[in-house]
Amino acid sequence: MSSLPTHNPPLKEPVGAEDPHRRYFSTDHLMGDLKGRSLRGGTVTLTAQTLKFVLHMGSTVVLARLLLPSDFGLIAMVIAVTGFVEMFKDAGLSTATVQRKDITHAQVSTLFWINVALGFVATAVIAALSPLIAAFYSQPALVPITLVLATAMIFGGLTTQHQALLRRQMRFKALAIIQVSAMTSGIIVAIVMAVLGFGYWALVGNICAAAATNAVLVWVFCDWRPGLPRRGSGAMSMLKFGGNVTGFSFLNYFTRNADNVIIGFVMGSGPLGIYSKAYNLLMLPIRQINAPVGAVMVPSLSRLQDEPARYKRAYLQAMSALAMVGMPVVVVAYVLAHEMVLLLLGDEWKEAATVFRWLAPAALFGTVNVAPGWLCVSLGKPQVQVRWALMWAPITVSAFAIGVHWGVDGVAAAFSLSWCIGNFVFIAMACHGSPVRKRDLAARLAPQLTASLLSAAIGLLVLWAIAGPVPSAIARIAIVGPLVGLAYLGVLWLIPGSRAQLTTLLRDGVKAAATKGGAS
Repeated sequence: MSSLPTHNPPLKEPVGAEDPHRRYFSTDHLMGDLKGRSLRGGTVTLTAQTLKFVLHMGSTVVLARLLLPSDFGLIAMVIAVTGFVEMFKDAGLSTATVQRKDITHAQVSTLFWINVALGFVATAVIAALSPLIAAFYSQPALVPITLVLATAMIFGGLTTQHQALLRRQMRFKALAIIQVSAMTSGIIVAIVMAVLGFGYWALVGNICAAAATNAVLVWVFCDWRPGLPRRGSGAMSMLKFGGNVTGFSFLNYFTRNADNVIIGFVMGSGPLGIYSKAYNLLMLPIRQINAPVGAVMVPSLSRLQDEPARYKRAYLQAMSALAMVGMPVVVVAYVLAHEMVLLLLGDEWKEAATVFRWLAPAALFGTVNVAPGWLCVSLGKPQVQVRWALMWAPITVSAFAIGVHWGVDGVAAAFSLSWCIGNFVFIAMACHGSPVRKRDLAARLAPQLTASLLSAAIGLLVLWAIAGPVPSAIARIAIVGPLVGLAYLGVLWLIPGSRAQLTTLLRDGVKAAATKGGAS
């Protein structure tokens, strides 16, 4: 196994440049209780994600009944483009700030002003593209939608480095409060506007209100203030790191949104609304798990990059926990796809149920799709991600182009097939030269995958058996959902290795929940 990457020596601040906010840069104080901080931070962040999930599902239920599928389709058309441009305002510099072993005030200040400039550039680019977006989809309404959404980029540029410093210091409680508050404000604005008859503008208001609230709260919770940008600050190596992160984000975003672009271009806003809602509804629980765990594990693993044994142990424990929590959620969603769509979205969205099921294999592997990314980022080798994305992007987009001949179901099937195969390749590339071997990861995830397949089969049999006697969708969910969960846990308990992992997960969860403080 090759050695871990070395680090540039920390840049010394000149005499007289002592920064009153230096506490945001040093991480030595985190090392004494890194596992405890990670567990407590994970608990706080998962709690916040649970609240966000409830808020999102509640707003989805309300807005799906106040708005039309085409309204969601219009926003999806714009988001496919604005989200693509938006990643460049970050330029991977927030990740560089979190991952770097040693940073200085001058470096972060320089990165801050770069992010601000990129935010304004992104706004200008999106505004200039608005007529082209509208012409591409033959939807004139997209011009004003795009112009308004472009302003959200400015807020993002102003907060990138502040949020990175909060993550670097593992202040997950502050981040949780910011995220939940911003989301709540956006939802309130969206529902009020929808009730008042603003149509798709309610979804625009959601995005803009959330972005503005987030910016204000980030500056309140992080009192670091940037200095002027300075040449010779040592930020160039961080820019190079960020460039590789952005390169991967660019290719990955292009690949992950090509399905929306192809469906919107070939089939229009209605089918795109059905597809995007099914995709987001299925992937939402996974994001609620992966996002907070990733927010905790990337800074934690970055602190352990010079300690291979501790790194490997922490990484495998986190991946096992992700699979144990995420996979049964996907299994339940797959088995009860029709019932969940009817309950959450209404009868007019019933076509989304089939798309829901075709996407399930991708969602199952999506529970651990962070596996290769954590390795690449925390060990300082994002170029591996770029090489994989360059290879796999054209394959995935070609699969979408072929799948669209069978409608939205064909695109969903193409996504699942290409995503599952691609992740096997990505994991193999990321594990090379790292403390984690492919067989280590396979051994940790095999029990969860086995339990998922068996519990899915049991759930489908039971659902088929009660379909006639139990006509109510809510009743079928109440019966089959818990049964699938129990079957999943039962299979895991019968496998000795996974039984120990399950016990450890429960013990750590209880310990983290019972511990006060430490996750500020």
